[in-house]
Amino acid sequence: MTYRLSSKDIWALGFMTFALFVGAGNIIFPPMVGLQAGEHVWVAAAGFLLTAVGLPVITVIALAKVGGGIEALSSPIGKTAGLILATVCYLAVGPLFATPRTATVSFEVGIAPLVGSGELPLFIYSIIYFLLVVLVSLYPGKLLDSVGHVLAPIKILALVILGVAAVLWPAGHSIPAIETYQEIPFSNGFVNGYLTMDTLGAMVFGIVIVNAARSRGVESSSLLTRYTMWAGLIAGLCLALVYLSLFKLGEGSGILVPKADNGATILHAYVQSVFGNYGSFFLAVLIFIACMVTAIGLTCACAEFFSRYLPLSYRTLVLSLGLFSMLVSNLGLSHLITFSIPVLTAIYPPCIVLILLSFTIRWWNNFTRILAPAMLVSLMFGVLDAIKSSEYLSHLLPKWATHLPLANQGLAWLIPTLLSVVVFAIYDRIAGEGKLPKHEIQQG
Repeated sequence: MTYRLSSKDIWALGFMTFALFVGAGNIIFPPMVGLQAGEHVWVAAAGFLLTAVGLPVITVIALAKVGGGIEALSSPIGKTAGLILATVCYLAVGPLFATPRTATVSFEVGIAPLVGSGELPLFIYSIIYFLLVVLVSLYPGKLLDSVGHVLAPIKILALVILGVAAVLWPAGHSIPAIETYQEIPFSNGFVNGYLTMDTLGAMVFGIVIVNAARSRGVESSSLLTRYTMWAGLIAGLCLALVYLSLFKLGEGSGILVPKADNGATILHAYVQSVFGNYGSFFLAVLIFIACMVTAIGLTCACAEFFSRYLPLSYRTLVLSLGLFSMLVSNLGLSHLITFSIPVLTAIYPPCIVLILLSFTIRWWNNFTRILAPAMLVSLMFGVLDAIKSSEYLSHLLPKWATHLPLANQGLAWLIPTLLSVVVFAIYDRIAGEGKLPKHEIQQG
């Protein structure tokens, strides 16, 4: 018997996918782009939506096609290389950047305006915040009750309230775009979309979405792909609506905080202006819950992944990840963003290549011949883009690297990667048949 999802289940799967994606980065980066891009906001928004919505949706579909997680998707490059890639992704969306960022965003939006943004208030807050994250994460079997039935609906309500307010009650008009957005607004928006980490999040959460469909009895690979595609499209539509409203919020907030150094500052200034103190308190509670849901999901996912490869129990890893994330969060939001930019700029290109080329797997005699060199080239040139984007390493960048095509746009990796695909595609045709990747054999 072939099990199929009802329309209600498909929508539920889509909203669950949306809730998994929406975290701190989704809330703070669009307002910053909106403020800095000024009159070019919608050109920048188009680039942002490509990497912050389009790529995550495509990633979910790619994972559905291979019927697994990031390890299955990366199997053509070898078990060791695939495990390294998976580890980097889990660390980036876990204890290094995304999870600590949930604490700093909720602190900046809700607590700092009340008690100040000093080191001691942040330290005390981070202890309480991650204590709650750890307590919930220790019992993953109860997540559906604690998160799915209570916290996630409040999280979605928060975003609806914020989005509707931004559209109906703008704080004012836009201010002139900063220099970089006047020159290259689209590519700046494109690279800023990296910072949401949604594509890396999709690589981590993709197996969760596929398994959620399987839990309803769906086993057909074609149906799993179809349902996951619908879930990704629903989540993508919701994400796009959230982003567009937050771009609008940021664009109109320039008169409030023209020199804001992060999106949390913009958000607080907006709600304070439009709703007053009560609105600020209400938003603080809602943003706290939104960030908490994401932190719990990421902590559980990372602990489950590393428990498969390390001689540590799930609970020990939850405690360790919570403690480490708490320490990292005390760097503060602006420092976290500064450190994350070069890392994400380096690792996003090979992830993009892996995702997009996975749809061409049946074009080649040996997919590994195409994928491995393309990912390697994209990583090498991505590292150059990363050095250029770093405040601390940019002086180390070789002079010739500044003259590469699209280097000014932060996309120096793109043309060399395309050339490598062409060269090795020709080689693949000449070399003929090769050994198929494991997951292609299983699908075939």
